[in-house]
Amino acid sequence: MRTHLLPTLPNNKQNKHGKCLTTKSWTALSVLCLSVLFSAPSYSHRGAPDEVDVCRIKVGPEVIHFTAYTPTFTQTEGFCRFIPNVGLTNLIFDYEGKKLRDLSIEFEVTKEPEGTRIYYQEPQKIKTGTVKADIDFSKYGAGDYLAHVTIVHDGEKQDTHLPFAVGAEEDKSHWKRYLFMALGVVVLVPIGISVLSRKLGDKEDTGS
Repeated sequence: MRTHLLPTLPNNKQNKHGKCLTTKSWTALSVLCLSVLFSAPSYSHRGAPDEVDVCRIKVGPEVIHFTAYTPTFTQTEGFCRFIPNVGLTNLIFDYEGKKLRDLSIEFEVTKEPEGTRIYYQEPQKIKTGTVKADIDFSKYGAGDYLAHVTIVHDGEKQDTHLPFAVGAEEDKSHWKRYLFMALGVVVLVPIGISVLSRKLGDKEDTGS
């Protein structure tokens, strides 16, 4: 007596197809959740939304990297948009490319919102590619400041500025939001997969 196995083949195919869909759904949902989770806003340091490194100043097509050091308080630790201590601070401007070394560049730091100048370096070519401004912020107090970088060429000026705060800590509360988002991914993804698997199972039962 022969046993006919052919009728069971469609169910096996359906099961494989269902598992494949479940796997694809798991992958798609996981990628979606993780992309949302790790798309951290780059402007958490008050930078522009399209800036990846908020310590970089775009001067035309070129880039200057900005770092602030407070050796009296934090020794070699560098800061950018938020300088926690008020005192002697070394502001370092590093040219990332060599083209800027052949241009006359002006540097200025102002206290905001008044716009009071507290540091100024006249336009000149910096062949070393590094400019150091030593400023004692205890003379001007905590608050908001602007670092101005201006290209001076053929009588024309192209100004770019970078805001930073002195006597202020960086707001890191956004990491709490990322933690909640991560927990949401851990909870919601398995629920979503369970629902998808159940729906696929119901379709297989109705189709059999």
